[in-house]
Amino acid sequence: MTWLSRPVRRLFGAASVAGLLLATGSPAAAQSAIRDTEIEEIIHEWSSPVFVAMGLEPEEVEILLVNDDSLNAFATRGRIMGLNTGLIMRTRNANELLGVVAHEAGHIKNRHTLRDGAQNAGMQPLLMTMALGALAIAAGAPDAGAVLIGNSQYFGTLSALRYISHQEGEADNTAARALDRAGESGRGLVTFFERNFRTEEVFSDARRYPYFRSHPLSSERIENLRRIVAEGTHNDAVDTPERAAQHALVLAKMHAFMDHPTDTLRAYPETDVSLPGRYARAIAWYRQGEIEKAIAAIDVLLAEQPENPYFWELRGQVLMEEGRPADALASHQRSVELKPDAPLLRVNLGHALIASQDPTKLDPAILELKRAVALEPENTLAWRLLSQAYSSQGKEGQARLATAEMYFAMGSERQSTQFALRARDMLDRGSPEWTRAMDIVFASGATQADVDDVDRRNARRQPVIVPAGG
Repeated sequence: MTWLSRPVRRLFGAASVAGLLLATGSPAAAQSAIRDTEIEEIIHEWSSPVFVAMGLEPEEVEILLVNDDSLNAFATRGRIMGLNTGLIMRTRNANELLGVVAHEAGHIKNRHTLRDGAQNAGMQPLLMTMALGALAIAAGAPDAGAVLIGNSQYFGTLSALRYISHQEGEADNTAARALDRAGESGRGLVTFFERNFRTEEVFSDARRYPYFRSHPLSSERIENLRRIVAEGTHNDAVDTPERAAQHALVLAKMHAFMDHPTDTLRAYPETDVSLPGRYARAIAWYRQGEIEKAIAAIDVLLAEQPENPYFWELRGQVLMEEGRPADALASHQRSVELKPDAPLLRVNLGHALIASQDPTKLDPAILELKRAVALEPENTLAWRLLSQAYSSQGKEGQARLATAEMYFAMGSERQSTQFALRARDMLDRGSPEWTRAMDIVFASGATQADVDDVDRRNARRQPVIVPAGG
């Protein structure tokens, strides 16, 4: 499990308000994303038939895990949905988690994330009320005008909340019907709402207004959703034993990585001989510094499932973070052999090859990292490691280009342009690398005139070299 350094808001830009909005505040504001190929793959495996039933292409929907303990999920531009770890760990079964994913996919399908309707819905009555207040003041009724202007934010909020409520209900309906078409029950979404949000409002601020105190939105949504689910032909469908086991493993792995090791060992005592329990204890022992105990536990898991790439990944991670990259290489290599299409596993291998401090391993490291970014161009860790590997080889042009790619993936246009321009000056003109550096420069909004101006300023800074005897 890998934590990304960049905040979620940086990754997406300003996140849309569309989504469950189950927590107060902006969706995933200033939180970090975490990456785990195993968990991502499990959730995608469950969700793909629902996406297809909804008319979405599964490979175009990205599910991001957000390191936040609050109950929240959201959908944003680019067909990306975020699931807080706190929400996932509070689901009681796979069907509940699938229901939440289907709800977020409903927002994507209905294009709620692509419009500013909620803001517009709030601004129109706000501006109209303010205008009426100004007219009242101009007409000689200052008291009435002041009341209208003072209430403008109230009416704007009411309208925005009505609009969002409509979007939430629409996403519920889309999710329930797609789940049924995919042969799944929508009861999980109902029970998740029922258990967690029966007495909650969409926004905590809504409680200030009498209308929302007497008309709780969550109850209305739950009852409407319950009716649609009950009409489905697969209302009685239940999770398969395999899916139930996967859900238990997801929760165990998340708790083991995110909770204090002593809490994990208390929740998964050695009397728990299930696979999730043993997996969780191996992670807890590793995080607690009991490395040999952790490796022994992982080796037992591998003896049972020698072709599980994620057990090999964990073994490599433990050895790597213990400062034994040479020992970690074989484990990471095996994980890549078993799961060659997983970019994060290739990044792990590339990192171990670089950390081994063997110059002969730099070319293989670069190859693995280039394969990783070919699969996932926005993987900033892979670009940073590529820059490090190229720099160790003295290839400063390629190193600066990789750094430019890293900043470009982060959305840092100024830094990406600066490093791309530096790379350009060190690369062979017209080469693919030189061309890519210029692509980054122009993608940031710079023009050829801007580049020419930079070149002129750099030329003025160059010292004049007088030939000997001249």
